[in-house]
Amino acid sequence: MRSAGCVFAEEEARLLLAEASGPAQLAVNVRRRVEGVPLEHILGWAEFADLRVLVAPGVFVPRRRTGLLVNEALVLLPDHPEPVVVVDLCCGSGAVGAVILHRATGVELHAADIEPAAVECARRNLEPLGGHVHAGDLFQALPRALKGRVRVLVVNAPYVPTEAIPTMPPEARLHEPALSLDGGPDGLDFHRRVAADVHEWLAPGGSVLIETSERQAAGTSGLLAEAGFQVKTVRSEELDGTVVLGTMVPATAVPGTAVAPV
Repeated sequence: MRSAGCVFAEEEARLLLAEASGPAQLAVNVRRRVEGVPLEHILGWAEFADLRVLVAPGVFVPRRRTGLLVNEALVLLPDHPEPVVVVDLCCGSGAVGAVILHRATGVELHAADIEPAAVECARRNLEPLGGHVHAGDLFQALPRALKGRVRVLVVNAPYVPTEAIPTMPPEARLHEPALSLDGGPDGLDFHRRVAADVHEWLAPGGSVLIETSERQAAGTSGLLAEAGFQVKTVRSEELDGTVVLGTMVPATAVPGTAVAPV
């Protein structure tokens, strides 16, 4: 496995040994891994933010950096006497929502994705925890009854520029759906769509959090600022993650004004 380019060959070998039902299955799984199949797709699960999340072939594998998106969302979710609506757009496996449901109380969680395999996987992860999963394109997937009620909206939409897709590791570009990776010419197509439509869904004082790259953070924050949000950019070197947080601008504030990134 190491000769095939598996950086963490020893650790992966231990996981494959632990999960295999016998020598025959182990041999098959090792062969698949050497051929470049993501380890998580072979195991059927991924470790994310200290939680084991079910994944399946054709479903985006949750990245460690997305833990920053979860952490920033949880900061906005103190205990409430009544359920607070949280929405996870482009939810993939449902990993973000699953961690939120495990760590926060009083949350009514809705998740949505356009990929059928991702929707099925998210349902397996979220419905046992009380979450609701919807199929469709961004906000079109959500029940209309959620308009004006969403306290926290988390978005891990595709943000890889189209021309950069061929440079991605084979594990991603060959085994994860293109719709979960390709963010358009500059990687910000989905962020534009979210910024354009998010207002009608947020509750007063609600927030939108978008995972982006360090390079694209200025573009993402600019889109939210232009849409009338106060904007803060959060960066974690430890997780190699970047999140842009937008909050509703008070009526007395000037639309388009952004607070300085931190």
